[in-house]
Amino acid sequence: MAAKSEAPDSLCCSICLEVLKKPVTLHCGHSYCMDCVNCYWDQKDPKGVCSCPQCRHTFSSRPVLNKNTVLVDLIEKMADSERAAPLGEKKAGPSEVECDFCTAKKLKAVKTCLVCLASYCATHVQPHYQSAAFQRHKLVEVSTSIQEKICSKHDKLLEVYCRTDDECICLLCVMDEHKGHDTVSAAAGRKDKQKLFGEKKQRYQQATGEKEKQLRQLKERRKAFEVSRDAALDQNEKIYNEIIAMANKRRSAVKELIIHQEKAATGQMDTLTDRLQKEIGSLKRREDELRKLSSTGDNIYFLQQSKSVLDSAEPEPSLSFNLQLEKPFDFVTKAISNFKEKTDSLASTLKEISETFETVAEPKTRQELWMYSCSLSLDPNTAFENLLVSEGNTKVTWTKKAQKYQYHPERFTKYDQVLCSEGLSGVCYWEVEWKGPRIEIAVCYKGPNMEESCFGFNDKSWSVSLSNSGCMFWHNENKIKIQNRCFGTVGVYLNHKAGILSFYSVSSSGELMLLHEVHTAFSQPLYPGFMVSRGSSIKIVKQQ
Repeated sequence: MAAKSEAPDSLCCSICLEVLKKPVTLHCGHSYCMDCVNCYWDQKDPKGVCSCPQCRHTFSSRPVLNKNTVLVDLIEKMADSERAAPLGEKKAGPSEVECDFCTAKKLKAVKTCLVCLASYCATHVQPHYQSAAFQRHKLVEVSTSIQEKICSKHDKLLEVYCRTDDECICLLCVMDEHKGHDTVSAAAGRKDKQKLFGEKKQRYQQATGEKEKQLRQLKERRKAFEVSRDAALDQNEKIYNEIIAMANKRRSAVKELIIHQEKAATGQMDTLTDRLQKEIGSLKRREDELRKLSSTGDNIYFLQQSKSVLDSAEPEPSLSFNLQLEKPFDFVTKAISNFKEKTDSLASTLKEISETFETVAEPKTRQELWMYSCSLSLDPNTAFENLLVSEGNTKVTWTKKAQKYQYHPERFTKYDQVLCSEGLSGVCYWEVEWKGPRIEIAVCYKGPNMEESCFGFNDKSWSVSLSNSGCMFWHNENKIKIQNRCFGTVGVYLNHKAGILSFYSVSSSGELMLLHEVHTAFSQPLYPGFMVSRGSSIKIVKQQ
């Protein structure tokens, strides 16, 4: 269907919604395009019973249609008027101001008169330039908020500025409720404000300059940190490679010494073994000869042979061995033990280096922590039915009356808990103020069945429970009693990548006291959450 013409509704056909073409008027008074009404009757009333498409007036026979010459003239004059619009003018768009004097076609306004309190297109504004009657009228850039410049009480133009009440007023207001006040012209008031603007602009520029300087310093520090990191990594690889190469070299050398020592010692022992085996064989043979001779029954033979046996050489004395060589490689074990002690000392030194890195990297003061502040908002879709979320989703209060929340799959149904909308995976810090007998401040993963879980009673949440009687840390149903006192403000620091989660108690003077710190590996974004018991409330603190 074609878009409706810019002509008035009275000159448009209610069937095709276009400007009337060959307009005809029925006896009931309604007008249509001749082709449109004939087509309508052909489709709706094939038996010859015709009715008006608008009022449903029925005609006994199909009316004879004649062109309405009056409507034809009006439509032609309207078209001529539109064609006569000055070159370059166009119809006002949805977000543009219309000319208050245009009738058929609302053109875009180019000026607003503060005396007439009306806006004009390029054609209708001409009298203000050409006629002496409009010389004192003040034309300004076209304004969409002309009514904001009119006094709501006197319907007069706001021309005066009241310094006493810091507001714009009309001339009648000066004689009325602002009588006796310090009033000046709008131009003088603007001059005062312009001076303040200049001062504030200067402060903005100064603050911008300081922050840009800090940004440059931070970028320089980051670059220097990266250069230092690369150098440290290179040095680390170089030293460890040298240590490993040296250890491998010494290991090979010691191995060769052990093998050489073993070969030398076993060679000697093999020689002595062969000698002893030969001597043992010879002695056994002589012993066997003595045994055989002693057992003979021939006395003459015994006596004849005994002389040679008794004159034979005596057994050689046994060799003197160094029996202290039972553990010939004890010196190696001792040397390796000494080397291990030195490597343990090296490992301890490396551990100290790691601890030094951890100590330096993390912020410790409240001012440093606020540099990582994040904006949090409570998610009403997760709030338990007795928890009222208010103050722009920054405060949650336990109420006796259940809230009429709509069903949501992430809503807590068993515990008085609520989550924040934001999932955190960087370096973040936030503070909350709490009141009442007991609350819990937690972070957790989102996942199946979390809406039925209690903070700290699974491996997906970490929680600090605060009450008037003391503090407790909970994780995976394991609890740790916190000895430090907890104030009414608690700060939470998260370094997701480093696996650090810290809970701080913040005093009224801004001093921090560590309640508990977690070191682990986080695998998913963490959502801040709160448990609010009967009579308690929690409010997220804005950055200070």
